[in-house]
Amino acid sequence: MINRIRDIRRQKGWTLADLAEACTPPTTAQTIGRLETGTRNLSLKWMERIGSALGVDPETLVRSDKAEPVAVVAVLGDSGAQALETPREAILPEAMGTTGTRMVMQVSASTGAYRTGDQLWLRQIDPAKAGQAINRDVLVPRRAGRFAFGRLVDSEPGRIALLPPEPGHKQVIVEDPAWIAVAETLVRPL
Repeated sequence: MINRIRDIRRQKGWTLADLAEACTPPTTAQTIGRLETGTRNLSLKWMERIGSALGVDPETLVRSDKAEPVAVVAVLGDSGAQALETPREAILPEAMGTTGTRMVMQVSASTGAYRTGDQLWLRQIDPAKAGQAINRDVLVPRRAGRFAFGRLVDSEPGRIALLPPEPGHKQVIVEDPAWIAVAETLVRPL
């Protein structure tokens, strides 16, 4: 089995200390480093603890050594494409979050920053946690089988306000939504 804790942690932009602090109960950066490198045994209990802290399924933390990884080989920045010091494994978006039901919205006509053919991968959250999604694009069910989509700009108990992606459109108010689906990943064919 191949340990992928370091790859997942780096893909999230976390340091060893960030991950150690996020564990329940918190641990040390040194312990996380030892678990990543295999100098300390990665037990099922540690996998569950680290998986919970990272917000991923504990099974995502390891992969079979027979499975061929997809490597991140370069980073595109202000000075162009730069090689990584050491390639790291790319983790699929669906493996990066386990809480909430996942769903996809297909874009059929260019709207705001979205183009025809785009797929927006979304994750459902409880409306009581809407404050966590402020300034994020969300999909919300409305009455009679309709939906509202836009930037979540305001949240009060039993009421949220969305700003549609097209400029000039009025804010949409949704009362008592059953759920809120937060946009997490954009898949755009080239």
